[in-house]
Amino acid sequence: MSKEPGKPAESLVQQLLAERRQLKVALERAHLELADAQGSTGTQDPRSPQLQAELTRLRMQLDETRAEVNLLRTERDELRDGISQAIAQLKAE
Repeated sequence: MSKEPGKPAESLVQQLLAERRQLKVALERAHLELADAQGSTGTQDPRSPQLQAELTRLRMQLDETRAEVNLLRTERDELRDGISQAIAQLKAE
């Protein structure tokens, strides 16, 4: 099947994948900030708890987005299969 970017399901999947990439970048930035904060001083940086909380929040958001992308992919595949079956039945008649 050829890919048509105008399809709503494809567009939504692309949007979620873009959001996932953004979350990965944000998560990596938070990792780097935390490592910098912990490494620059011998004692714990006062931002450390906030950064840890942000890392946890971003991880959870990334996991939710991944699950949503997987669900949408499954739904898209099921719809494509249903359409293919319907077309095959129409051709057989």
